[in-house]
Amino acid sequence: MANLIYKRVSTDQQSTARQNLVLDEARIEDRVTFEEQAGTSSRLHPLQRPKFGELLTYARPGDIVHISEMFRLVRGTQHILDVLDVLHRDRLALRIRDGAFSTMDLTARHSRTGELLSTVKFMVQTLAAAGELQRELTYDGLRAAEAKGSKGGRRPAIKPDKTTAVRTAYLNGRSIAALAREHGVSRGAVRTAVADLMPEHTAADNEDVPAPQLPVTLDMPGKVADFFRAPNWSPPSGPRSTTA
Repeated sequence: MANLIYKRVSTDQQSTARQNLVLDEARIEDRVTFEEQAGTSSRLHPLQRPKFGELLTYARPGDIVHISEMFRLVRGTQHILDVLDVLHRDRLALRIRDGAFSTMDLTARHSRTGELLSTVKFMVQTLAAAGELQRELTYDGLRAAEAKGSKGGRRPAIKPDKTTAVRTAYLNGRSIAALAREHGVSRGAVRTAVADLMPEHTAADNEDVPAPQLPVTLDMPGKVADFFRAPNWSPPSGPRSTTA
């Protein structure tokens, strides 16, 4: 079994620092990384992106594809369903390490028909639609702010006069979880403050043991919720080709 990492940024001005941070916190071992060229648009279908295509060519049944957030891989509902079909065909698992999809097994299929569970499909469509609506509202809000001469964007949760202290503490070995508790902010706010430090200092963030992955509990009849637990894959047998 191999752990396949997929990373992408939409513009040349963005970096993969936050993705690196989320993936490093997951403590994924024996990684094989596939990173798109900077500026690869999310409008391009995932199955047409060069590095994701290389990932699928390299993968073998039982491998796990890891991404930091769902929308690093897909943009809308149809993209998600298309990718899930390919992952199912190739018997690959998908692990999303942050965001609304992070506790779900989106590859769950009906035990008899092999079809994507209708409950999974409904949740994928709902969450994807919510994500697109949020992007539209954010874009409209930024345009309205620009029209008033204001600078858009969310204000940092960590006050500017505290940022230096947080960064210094992080370099001295404090974990993200501990700093978040100390300053009464989210872990995401701390990640943002130290994102550019993470590639050189990932080993420092080991003060807290990560919380165990818990199964998702859904308020619905039957045993549908059982399908959302991560499947246990058995390591494949036979040699792996080293040609990516």
